[in-house]
Amino acid sequence: MPGIAEERLIVAETIEDARDALRQGRAVLAGGSWVMRAPVRGQALPERLVSVGRIAALGRVEVEENGYVIGAAVTHIALTEALRGMPQLTGLVTAAATSANPAVRRVATVGGNLCCVDFAASDFAPALLACGALVYLETAQGPVTLPMTEFLARRAEVLPRALLTGVRVPRSVRASAHQRLPMRKAGDYPVAIVSMAICGGELHIAVGSVEPVARRWTALEQALDRRALDPERAGGLAETLNDFNGRDGIEADGWYRREVLPALVRRCTAALLSGESR
Repeated sequence: MPGIAEERLIVAETIEDARDALRQGRAVLAGGSWVMRAPVRGQALPERLVSVGRIAALGRVEVEENGYVIGAAVTHIALTEALRGMPQLTGLVTAAATSANPAVRRVATVGGNLCCVDFAASDFAPALLACGALVYLETAQGPVTLPMTEFLARRAEVLPRALLTGVRVPRSVRASAHQRLPMRKAGDYPVAIVSMAICGGELHIAVGSVEPVARRWTALEQALDRRALDPERAGGLAETLNDFNGRDGIEADGWYRREVLPALVRRCTAALLSGESR
């Protein structure tokens, strides 16, 4: 890999190999394109890395009795193909199929997207938050499972000592939708993202790219009646209940990220209702 000397990078063939590398103080190479641009952001490249792309178990999507398990090394394109035909997971399919650009989607992985702590424009973070996903981690001490909300809040602390092996989306997801506003000048990264899902009879709404870390929009969830969802009403409430502190970036100011949320809520609500009626 350009920019990383061979002795700085080892390739794990098994999860146990990766655990050993973590014990040696190596960092997992996750989100390679983001990591390799670290010098552009004024950050140093990690000194010692372990690649986990060859671990077969991390490259699978499995349908199990209590959920859908997505390996950390599954690419965006592979996930799109694996979940196609599952209308209840339309939100995740849309997140995978529209993130970045085709060249990136061929190589970028679910785990890499989630493990880039400073990457605020992740599509998978809000999509998985809305679906109530669980995150599976392997540490030197053994396996750990975290709710997506807790993982996002603690990942800067957890990831230096852990390998993200996959995520589980519960079977309780009945319908989901994902809407984003990309800007070409931002390299197709989204200015704002809204994801919605009906999970076990509850409406979940998550927002990404507006603040540094994706989060649930609990005020809007509580104000909306899932049984009488209406795009226009949802958009109006989004204007009233907009409690986000938009981040400023080279591609958009924080005020603009907040400003576009009601329109995205309208679009996402309409898409969710369309999926639920199938």
